[in-house]
Amino acid sequence: MLQWLSQNLATIIICLILVVVVVLVIAGMIKNKKQGKSSCGCGCSSCPMSAECHKKQ
Repeated sequence: MLQWLSQNLATIIICLILVVVVVLVIAGMIKNKKQGKSSCGCGCSSCPMSAECHKKQ
């Protein structure tokens, strides 16, 4: 088991870093969504899909 870990240590570290990056990106998207920010980064005034994003409740 330790031999397998030592042979694949670089792959394991890279995968863990990628998982952390993906989790941080998703957390940032959720935070922005809760704050009412747009996910595309531009204003909604010229967006043809703005009626779909901001439906009246």
